[in-house]
Amino acid sequence: MERPIRVLVAKPGLDGHDRGAKVVARALRDAGMEVIYTGLRQTPEMIAEAALQEDVDVVGLSILSGAHMALLPRILELLRAQGQSHVRVFLGGIIPDEDVPLLAEMGVVGVFGPGTSTQVVVEAVREAVK
Repeated sequence: MERPIRVLVAKPGLDGHDRGAKVVARALRDAGMEVIYTGLRQTPEMIAEAALQEDVDVVGLSILSGAHMALLPRILELLRAQGQSHVRVFLGGIIPDEDVPLLAEMGVVGVFGPGTSTQVVVEAVREAVK
C-alpha cells in the first residue's frame, strides 16, 4: 500500500483571508490526502521549513494580497536550497493572467483562481504527484 499524498497548505504574507485555503484543504483531505494547514501570516522561511519537516509532496499556497511575485520566488528558492526541488507547488488566489506564464517558468505547476472547482484542484494535485 502506498502512502497518501502529503500536502502543505499555507497562507504566506499579510493576507488574513483563509476561507478558500480551508475549503481546498478540506477537499484534499476528503480525497484521501494528508493535509497540513499552517495557518495565516506565514513567512517563506516558515513555509519551506514546515514542508521539510512534514516531508510533503505538494505545497499549496493561497495568496489574495497581490504579493505572489514577491513571495513565490523566495519560497521556491528556499525549497530548492533545502533539497526539496521534487516538491510540487500550486498557487491559488487573485492572480493576474499575465503572471501565470511567469509563475510556470519559476516552477509553479498550477494556478487556480476564484471559483475553481475543488475537484479540479484534487485532480491536478494527483496528476502532478504521479
